[in-house]
Amino acid sequence: MTIAANLGFPRIGRRRELKAALEAHWSGRLDEAGLREEAARLRLAHWRLQQAHGIGHVPAGDFSLYDHVLDTACMLGAVPAGYGWSPGDGPVSLATYFALARGADALPALEMTKWFDTNYHYLVPLLAPDQRFTLTANAPREAFLEALAQRVRTRPVLLGPVSFLLLAQRSDGGDPLALLPALLPVYATILAELAEAGAVWVQIDEPCLVTDLSAGAQAAFRAAYDTLAAAAPALKLLLCSYFGGLGDNLALAAALPVAGLHLDLVRDPAQLDAALAAIPPERVLSLGVVDGRNVWRSDLAAALALLRRAAASRRDGARGLIVAPSCSLLHLPVDLAQEDALEPEIRAWLAFAVQRLEEVRVLTLALEQGEAEPSVKRALAEAEAAHAARRASTQVHDPAVAARLAALRPEHARRASPHAIRREKQAARLNLPPLPTTTIGSFPQTAEVRQARARFARGEMDAAAYDAFLESAIADSLRWQEEAGLDLLVHGEFERNDMVKYFGEQLAGFAFTKHGWVQSYGSRCVAPPIIWGDVSRPAPMTLRWWRHAQSRTAKPVKGMLTGPVTMLQWSFVRDDIPRAGTCRQIALALRDEVADLEAAGCAAIQIDEPALREGLPLRRADRPAYLAWAIECFRIAAGAVRDETQIHTHMCYAEFNDIIDAIAALDADVISVETARSRMALLAAFTEGGYPNEIGPGVWDIHSPRTPSAEEMTALLRQAASRLDPSRLWVNPDCGCKTRRWEEVRPAVANMVAAARRLRAELVAAE
Repeated sequence: MTIAANLGFPRIGRRRELKAALEAHWSGRLDEAGLREEAARLRLAHWRLQQAHGIGHVPAGDFSLYDHVLDTACMLGAVPAGYGWSPGDGPVSLATYFALARGADALPALEMTKWFDTNYHYLVPLLAPDQRFTLTANAPREAFLEALAQRVRTRPVLLGPVSFLLLAQRSDGGDPLALLPALLPVYATILAELAEAGAVWVQIDEPCLVTDLSAGAQAAFRAAYDTLAAAAPALKLLLCSYFGGLGDNLALAAALPVAGLHLDLVRDPAQLDAALAAIPPERVLSLGVVDGRNVWRSDLAAALALLRRAAASRRDGARGLIVAPSCSLLHLPVDLAQEDALEPEIRAWLAFAVQRLEEVRVLTLALEQGEAEPSVKRALAEAEAAHAARRASTQVHDPAVAARLAALRPEHARRASPHAIRREKQAARLNLPPLPTTTIGSFPQTAEVRQARARFARGEMDAAAYDAFLESAIADSLRWQEEAGLDLLVHGEFERNDMVKYFGEQLAGFAFTKHGWVQSYGSRCVAPPIIWGDVSRPAPMTLRWWRHAQSRTAKPVKGMLTGPVTMLQWSFVRDDIPRAGTCRQIALALRDEVADLEAAGCAAIQIDEPALREGLPLRRADRPAYLAWAIECFRIAAGAVRDETQIHTHMCYAEFNDIIDAIAALDADVISVETARSRMALLAAFTEGGYPNEIGPGVWDIHSPRTPSAEEMTALLRQAASRLDPSRLWVNPDCGCKTRRWEEVRPAVANMVAAARRLRAELVAAE
């Protein structure tokens, strides 16, 4: 029979229960036993929910208390020295686990970066040149047995050995793949123990199969799967690729000794024909035909047509197929049924994780029993009606937006003068000291701030009272910034719920959820907006609060905006027009905001683009086209200002080496980047690439609760000054301080200002 399967389910819970439990544990309000109990409750609820929706292959081992890559590293004993664990110690303690994730005392957290081209962040394993791998605890086996004890049979999931190494770093800069021979025996043990426990199928995720692979990586896949297939011959291995097509790796994947292969037919439906020709007809195919990353309801008829084509090529027909989402549902909100406040017309077009399970069930039933089966017939008709209604909707397209796009010219994406000329004019206008200090934009969203926002939203506080509260919070933050000695100030963003949502709520074409939360990392969750129609700006969005802030200080205050690419990447984007078109619409809306800020006297405007690298296609051949329109959109947003107005941008938690030319092409006057967690290693991209403009390498990792000393920050700044012209350096944290407490922010900023002053003095003394 055809199998209905899922590759992974959101961990956070319908109402972010995991977030609440984690933060209660970190604050000391919930002990370890309580945290583990809540995690077990969530796992069981998710297993049973998937089972209730007809999923035959329910994943086990996809749950994590922080990050699945970190889980894998801890399972394999890949724990750097000094974190309280040594080979032979057995399972990694929760204290060590969270120290690796968040830092603790003098221990920095592991480097964090984006999971392929998603907004999920993973912890980068740090491996020694002579790394010894050891099985600390067989987590997939434990999850399988835990589910079995609750009468739920599951398919264990683990991150594959080759992708694990390709996602890791070696402390000496060497090739992690050289460690494969030491790693494979541990994976072999994991599989052998799973077979002994009674597992039938095991899902091994190898998302790196959809990237450009070196000859060494291809050889690593062949060696790895020869070993794994021999480790437990009775076990059926399902090799999972996702986030794109296999492309030139198809022959490699087809030749690996596995029982089944998963293809992402949402990202690359065109790969099906080549795959059917290359993959032996007796091999089981898992086909990802419903979208695990976007929220638009599936075209069930089109998905069913793909499945029928595949079934015709299999030796066992439809019984040789597994129907599945394109990837783990980790990237979707949990359940659309909670969104009773969404406009009904838009709600009818959507599907979240639970609805994706139902789509998988319907498609599987359609293959087995045909389209005439009553529930299948009804579901197909409802899906087609929803698609037809969306195509016919008069709300989606705005002729004024189309006309403005048609009027765009190359000069709209250019500043009037090159940076060298702009820099002199900006220096004269701002009159800042060498190594100017600033922050990225946001300050702590305290309980008081959140409560005031919630009371205003519920109608318990009127607009006048809420505005007065915000004005007071801004004034207090400005007074503190002046006392701390910061040079370029920010207003703190107390009025903003989220760096994308705040703007989306004021733009046409965006919709918002109440419970549409998605995990970004650890306990950090975001509720991405849904871009369903043409985007425009009905009225100014930030001007009122910038004007108030600037009126309270003689020092310059930055205007703060989220850039067009990040607005796009951190939203669920409409799929009826090219992404580039939607991004240009957002860029034009932001261009209007930039012009209004400048006209009001704003001397420095920050347009954050932390997601620029995230949007980079996984294949090198596809990158030039993306970068061309992404750069163009940023420059459209920034291009209207005069030379003396300084444009800042911010990027964090990404590898910059492969896009350094594109970052330079943005032509921002100042860029701030994350470099503290990597100990300035990421700065190499800017030094080796000859980045021409000004740069603020972060000296404080705000995603860790530890407060670095002034000495530690000074040492980082010295590293930066040894690599870059000190006259081009700024001093700032890695990211905004929204998630930190004032008790952490105040001393860290004081240390940062002290570090800047110390290095200024050293530079003067050296002249």
